[in-house]
Amino acid sequence: MTTQAIDIKTMKFDEKGLIPAIAQDCITGEVLMMAYMNRDAMERTLATGRAYYFSRSRNKLWLKGETSGNFQEVKAIYYDCDEDTILLKVNQIGVACHTGERSCFFRRLDAGSPEPAGLTVLGGLFKTIEERKKASSEKSYVASLYAKGLDKILEKVEEESSELIEAARSSKKQEIIHETADLLFHTLVLLGHKDIPLQDILNELRRRSGVSGIEEKASRKKGG
Repeated sequence: MTTQAIDIKTMKFDEKGLIPAIAQDCITGEVLMMAYMNRDAMERTLATGRAYYFSRSRNKLWLKGETSGNFQEVKAIYYDCDEDTILLKVNQIGVACHTGERSCFFRRLDAGSPEPAGLTVLGGLFKTIEERKKASSEKSYVASLYAKGLDKILEKVEEESSELIEAARSSKKQEIIHETADLLFHTLVLLGHKDIPLQDILNELRRRSGVSGIEEKASRKKGG
């Protein structure tokens, strides 16, 4: 993928001086919302690192999160091939939608019912793992792990980690993929056992986004 900087003056705003702006989670890729920007909103976004939009109904500039606290920290800004649409890669603080949903796109048109549309594969898997806590240990593998306790879960995480290392050493792509999936799965089981939401892990990844790995490790040593 190639990237190229562009002058705001060359962007194709419509006859009202507006351009569509799509906000996307910088970690998960989830589409959060769509609003409009004018030139002033775009300039303020670039200058402050927080998303500004233009309200067509109120006919004024607004800072996302100004009243709710649900700010959008902008990590990158892209424009499309026609130079008439903007894509913001953001760290969403709180939820993006005024309804209280994380994404404004939480209803499916083709299904005709308000089903979650932005759920990631990992998110869906973790939800299933959480539900298995109440299942019979005789019928559910996850429930059987929970029934056997933390030591058994840690044993599986250690086992899958070792198998991934061996797969990587063998340089067999399919084995690496398979063992990585196994390790991720059992790590999610561990998180569920410790009652740690997957969202907490995603939030930590967002916190580290754009931070040097060396700096991040140094900050942990200071805090410890």
